[in-house]
Amino acid sequence: MKASELKNGTVFDAGGRTVIVTGVQMQTASSRSGNTLYKVRGRDLITRQKFEASFKGDETLAAVACERRAVQLLYRDADGCTFMDGETFEQHTLDNESLEEQLPYLVDGLDGLYALVIDGRLLALQLPTTIELDIVDASPAMKGASQSARSKPATLATGLIVQVPEYLAVGVRVRVNTETGNYVGRA
Repeated sequence: MKASELKNGTVFDAGGRTVIVTGVQMQTASSRSGNTLYKVRGRDLITRQKFEASFKGDETLAAVACERRAVQLLYRDADGCTFMDGETFEQHTLDNESLEEQLPYLVDGLDGLYALVIDGRLLALQLPTTIELDIVDASPAMKGASQSARSKPATLATGLIVQVPEYLAVGVRVRVNTETGNYVGRA
C-alpha cells in the first residue's frame, strides 16, 4: 500500500508498531521536483501511544490484516465501554484511556460503529463520520439571529461542547462531525 492511499481507519505497520490512522494531511511541495508529503497522525494499537510521521506519496507501507466488525455499545461504566459484536454476539471491553478521544461521541443506539479486531482482540473503535446529539445547555435563542453568522457554545447530551448558530435552543437535535468535532447541521 502506498502512503498516498492512507485514510482514517487504515491500519499499517510502522517499523514494528501497529498504527491506526486518525488523520492525514497532504502537503504539496513548492518546487517542481519536490514530492508530495503526507503527514499522518495515528495511535499505536498496542501501547496506545500517539504516532506522527511524514511519508512521501510513493513510499510503500505494509498494511496490517484486521477485521472490521459491526458492534453496538451495550453500556458504559467507570472502567470503560462494553461492546457487542453484531454477528457473533461476543462482548468486548475497551478501557476509557483507549477511547479517550471517542468518548464524547458514544451514545446508546449509535449506528455505524465498527470495531477493529486483530487476532480475536478488539483493539480500536471506528466511529461514523457524523452523529446526532441533543443540545442540553445553551444560552437562549435570539430572535432574528438566523440573519447573522454568529455562533454560541452549546453543551450536547454527552458533555461535548460545540459552536452552534445563535438561533438554536435547548432540545434541538444537531449533527456533529466526529473527526473534527464541529457542528454540521440540524438533524
